[in-house]
Amino acid sequence: YSTLQLVHFHIPSRERSYLEELRVALEESNITLDALLVDDGDLTGPDADAVESWIANWLEAAVTLGARRARVGAGKAQPTPEAIRQSATRLSRLAASHPNVRVVNENWWTLLSDADAVLSLLDLTGDQVGLLIDLGNWSGPDKYDQLARIAPLAETCHAKCRFTESGPDREDYTRSLRVLADAGFDGPLALIYDGPDDDEWACLDLEYEIVNEVF
Repeated sequence: YSTLQLVHFHIPSRERSYLEELRVALEESNITLDALLVDDGDLTGPDADAVESWIANWLEAAVTLGARRARVGAGKAQPTPEAIRQSATRLSRLAASHPNVRVVNENWWTLLSDADAVLSLLDLTGDQVGLLIDLGNWSGPDKYDQLARIAPLAETCHAKCRFTESGPDREDYTRSLRVLADAGFDGPLALIYDGPDDDEWACLDLEYEIVNEVF
């Protein structure tokens, strides 16, 4: 692995000295920090002003860490036109005030629960905000069609595979990855394991094997 994503709760301190120390450690190990994932805060909630300020502080940390991107959740409200506009306004403002890190959102949380909502938000934000596509956040019979509609816009990916006691769901994972491949995706694939086996590295090896069969 030569590329890494970190979640904000992985970071024990936002002191500049610590962030710079971590950045140097990544550089010395030849590891690219693709994204800092801001995993909390509702930009469509009643305290959205405070949340926007809190996220801005994490974007500054992402810059200090040398992250290429910072993923920010679009919101937890129902995907009404007004809620999507509110989120787009705040995301655009965060991106404009932090030009040294690429702000991306994700097909995640209630606001972006289908392709229509994702495309509406990205249309409002234009080139200011990008897309991190997650292969495991959506489900249902139209999952692959939904992913196919947003895959051409994705610039980085959570390549999440479902695991049961019997192992990985190869069929679903392969089909989801092929949606990306068919869209011409050539960005980073962040492998994510969240299953019943305690041997996380062995399960990541299984994911890596399947990814290599498609890409």
